[in-house]
Formats: sequence, structure tokens, C-alpha cells
Amino acid sequence: MNKVLIKLYVPMVSRNFDVFIPVNEFIWKINKLLVKSVSDLTEGSLPINKNYVIINVDTGKIYSNNDIIINTDIRNNAKLLLLEV
Repeated sequence: MNKVLIKLYVPMVSRNFDVFIPVNEFIWKINKLLVKSVSDLTEGSLPINKNYVIINVDTGKIYSNNDIIINTDIRNNAKLLLLEV
């Protein structure tokens, strides 16, 4: 299994998305891809030049940029929050 399906909540644009993410990538890369994707889907409502963090909704854990998805508790149906810092 190379990907997991997550539910991504983005309060800045008041939307949520179901997204497949690869398990062998770093959080910083996934973060960057998610921000770009959400910005494109919302026609630029989410600024891409800001800093964002990914937070697990259920546990409150803030993921470090140097973590790899497979080494975290992110699994299928994880609820993640994308917040500007």
C-alpha cells in the first residue's frame, strides 16, 4: 500500500477534501503539495506563500516537517487539519 486516504480540513477556506497521499514522502513535501492543491481548487483563496502546519484532529499532534508519513500515525481515514502559522 503506497498511499493513504485522508480527510483534510482547511478552516481558512471553510472546506474539507478527501486526498490520497503517498506514505513514503516527508511531511514538508506533502504540506507543500496540499497547499498548492487547495489553492488551485479554491481559485487562489489559500495563499501559497505562507507557512502551514499539518495537525491530527483526533490526537492534536502537530507533525514535524522532517517526519515521513509511514513513520507517523497517519493512516487511512485520518483527519488532518491544515493551518497557517
